[in-house]
Amino acid sequence: MFTGIITGLGRVAAITPIGAGQDMRLTIATPPGWLDQGGHPDLGASICCSGCCLTAIAYGTDRFDVEASAETLSKTTLGGWAVGDALNLERSLRLGDEMGGHIVSGHVDGVGQVESLTPENGSVRWRFRLPDGLARFVAIKGSVAVNGVSLTVNEADRTGFGVNIIPHTIGATTFGGLRAGDPVNIEIDMLARYVARLGEFTS
Repeated sequence: MFTGIITGLGRVAAITPIGAGQDMRLTIATPPGWLDQGGHPDLGASICCSGCCLTAIAYGTDRFDVEASAETLSKTTLGGWAVGDALNLERSLRLGDEMGGHIVSGHVDGVGQVESLTPENGSVRWRFRLPDGLARFVAIKGSVAVNGVSLTVNEADRTGFGVNIIPHTIGATTFGGLRAGDPVNIEIDMLARYVARLGEFTS
């Protein structure tokens, strides 16, 4: 589990096709000392990489390796990652940690798209288009994770939603490099997912 509060910016350092080229192994470079913050994670630890919960299978100096299956590559933005791409990083939540965002699982519900960026007073209004079927899970003043970043929804309709992002968040995440048309990993609020599922049995 995660909170959607990004603690470091990493980069894709290497990509190695595996599984007859259908899967891939990635080496993720981290900021110096990032892996040792709060104690070095064990092998098999979960690390959220731009919204995707991935399992660390090896460590080096300021880097770690993960593997992604064909399913993950097809259902997230991972299939389009290239060496040098920047990633939002967050280590898994521990009991007693500050809960600064909202509960994020790192299980991507779909790939959305940056629709527009509009300066608005001291922040920027970002508009995201959602894949079919996800809009009903996003509510005004609710939470959503975009590329692993916890955001508060300010507008929502049948095709997408809008949020205001302050300069600090833009500078501390990969949002500074995103442009209209770019794909993003979307994770809806976990509570919305379960409420909708319960509704299927009570309606």
